[in-house]
Amino acid sequence: MPHATPADAVKGRVRETAFVSGHAFRLDRPADADHLFDHPAVRARYGSDEYIPYWAELWPAARMLAKAVLAERWVLDGPEPLDALEVACGLGLPGIAALSRGLRVTFSDLDELAVRFAADNARLNGFRDFATAALDLRSPPPRRFPVILGSDLMYEPHMAAMLATFLAAALAPGGLALIADPNRDGAKPFAHLAWKAGLTATPTFARAGVPGGERVKGTVYRVTRRDG
Repeated sequence: MPHATPADAVKGRVRETAFVSGHAFRLDRPADADHLFDHPAVRARYGSDEYIPYWAELWPAARMLAKAVLAERWVLDGPEPLDALEVACGLGLPGIAALSRGLRVTFSDLDELAVRFAADNARLNGFRDFATAALDLRSPPPRRFPVILGSDLMYEPHMAAMLATFLAAALAPGGLALIADPNRDGAKPFAHLAWKAGLTATPTFARAGVPGGERVKGTVYRVTRRDG
């Protein structure tokens, strides 16, 4: 079920610029993500279901996914903008990259404060035409999307199966999901689990990092439905 980190758990914001494939995206994030855990409500939520607000960091897989989004040859000549759902959006970098390519994005996350940060960051980069939703991967949305974006979603062993089930329910026929992962052990069975769920998950090599800093290797899975 959706959760909301209290706004007063954030003691300040830090603005940074994420450089991806020649693009510069401005992002606000909590000034000290570790201090979010000092808030009694965050500690209580961890005590009940081990929830941790990972969304407050810009993880390497989000950069990998943003890079893949920018490189994709999107078909945008239809009568309506191409709808994309970013799941577990965190700070929203991949969704903002998708907005820059002309897609219409719904930013979604289990944590409602993460969705607020992603929306603020989209506006910070000049975008206004987007939607938001509080969304748990265990509960697919009521409609299917032609594009689904997600990064670093398989950090626990059980999450590969959960993600495969979610995509089978939420990806529209003929649609494409781009899922970035920093080669976590939990992602190893994902392609097999996706196949069992009626999907094809094709892995492609990815690498991302801060310019001039360490670069992390990973995988971007291109996921499609086998039923078309």
